[in-house]
Amino acid sequence: MTIRIVLGVTFGIYLILSATRPLISLYAASLGANTLDVGLLAAVYALLPLLLAMHVGKLSDAIGDRLPVVMGSAGMALGLVIPFAAQSLWALYLTQIIVGVSQLLCMVSVQNLIGKISSIENRDQQFAIFTLSASVGNLIGPVCGGYLADQYSYAVAFLIAGVAGVFPVALGFLLPSIKGVAKTLAKQSSALHFLKNPAIRRAMVTSALVLYSRDIFIVYFPLFASDAGLSGTTIGWIISVQAFAQIVVRFFLARLCDRFGRNHVLFVSILTAGVAFLLMPMTADVWVLGLLSGLMGLGLGCGQPLSISTTYSASPKDRTGEVLGLRLAVNRFSQLVAPVFFGGLGAFGGLVLVFYVSGVFLMGGAWLFRRGRLPDKSQD
Repeated sequence: MTIRIVLGVTFGIYLILSATRPLISLYAASLGANTLDVGLLAAVYALLPLLLAMHVGKLSDAIGDRLPVVMGSAGMALGLVIPFAAQSLWALYLTQIIVGVSQLLCMVSVQNLIGKISSIENRDQQFAIFTLSASVGNLIGPVCGGYLADQYSYAVAFLIAGVAGVFPVALGFLLPSIKGVAKTLAKQSSALHFLKNPAIRRAMVTSALVLYSRDIFIVYFPLFASDAGLSGTTIGWIISVQAFAQIVVRFFLARLCDRFGRNHVLFVSILTAGVAFLLMPMTADVWVLGLLSGLMGLGLGCGQPLSISTTYSASPKDRTGEVLGLRLAVNRFSQLVAPVFFGGLGAFGGLVLVFYVSGVFLMGGAWLFRRGRLPDKSQD
């Protein structure tokens, strides 16, 4: 029953998040923002979570997971209403800050809870199901957001997403509040110490690669597609194809890892996503863009569940939330730096340069990752 509630909360959070994040760029552009402004706007989303992630993990270990999930869900719902109440760039910045912190509260606690209620035998599967529910939200959200923006306005789309945020808030109250196991009395090292663990370090690098790539796509693809004459609804459908592909690959992820090994699966998946990024700006055909988005989803769909499971399994049992927070801090660092870098790159050389350079980064990351190894199975 608990895992079903967790999946419902996760679905609701990612539904409203994915309905609005692709619209941030288009809304900002309609208010006069340029490519660099859009990059800064995307970076603000990650700034406070980068600083707070490990503290949120400690909080989850200390007080349990229910309260942070409820607070985070409520914060997202309230934050998404702001662009409706005040239609300006500063309102979008404020929304990004509030939603970024709120989503952090939810995800650290939800991931920690899944680890607590799973066993070594089913942990990979439980985290795969968790990311699957997020992908279902990512599948439906962009289409809904694009349709609402086309039929009404960007502001109305944000309002409806905020109202829908009541759903994960209500479910959050049904979650158990499981605290971490008692901490030892010995003086503990900083969570950064765990980066010395090769398995944790490589899992976090994989996760950062996947997250920054998806963020760059969500932030800059709507601008590229809008310039090519595509409507908000069409853009939403193309983004949703990526989420659908992630759903498909996660159904077969455990089987693929058993047959080919985690390392080979991750290498091929990241390389595939890099190739899709490189090819994306070479066409404006809707069907080809949908196909490339699907290939990108197949590539990016493997990294998250494997990196979460590896990070949790390699963490001390009294500090799992803290180390999961460290993982999200690494993710947010990549999401903070990448949009600013690529925003400046796009302002200098055009949007196509964003896709070319990002594709090269992903392919280079795949080759570097091939030199290291993740454990082939989760270990306690």
